[in-house]
Amino acid sequence: MSLSRLLFLAIGGICAVLMSVALYMEHMMGLEPCPLCMLQRGAVTGTGVIALAAAAIGPRGWGIRLGGIGVALASVVGATLAGRQLWLQSLPEDAVPPCGPGYDYLRETFPLTEVIRMAFQGSGDCAEVQWTFLGLSIPGWTLVFFVAVGVTGLFLLYRGPGRADTGLLR
Repeated sequence: MSLSRLLFLAIGGICAVLMSVALYMEHMMGLEPCPLCMLQRGAVTGTGVIALAAAAIGPRGWGIRLGGIGVALASVVGATLAGRQLWLQSLPEDAVPPCGPGYDYLRETFPLTEVIRMAFQGSGDCAEVQWTFLGLSIPGWTLVFFVAVGVTGLFLLYRGPGRADTGLLR
């Protein structure tokens, strides 16, 4: 198995684990995701789909670069969303925007572009820290993930054609 395929599989697997954790936190721990959380889930899912598609194709040459670009771009989107939520969480209480409607209501009522715009603006729900681990909230850990995956995508982009992508696990 080539290094690029292994990295794409690892990214896809980690995305699946992150989505499983998100669903566990929602359905078993009772943590209600805000609209920005739902957009971050979409970015995690998109990153995973791109990575698994690249692994399934078994990219060689320019395919490695295309997969790397796709993973890196999806990570930039996810990191931007996580950064926005971290910024909202850092606001003083009197500067937090008022709570808005939930994601399901937005999705059922407005067109997708409007849902994304309104969700990105954030609300008081998005500023609430519901859970932490080692001092980082959920969007903090999501940002760490997206930065790591983005760096991996750039690595794959850089090593694309002309670099040896020999089998590692033969």
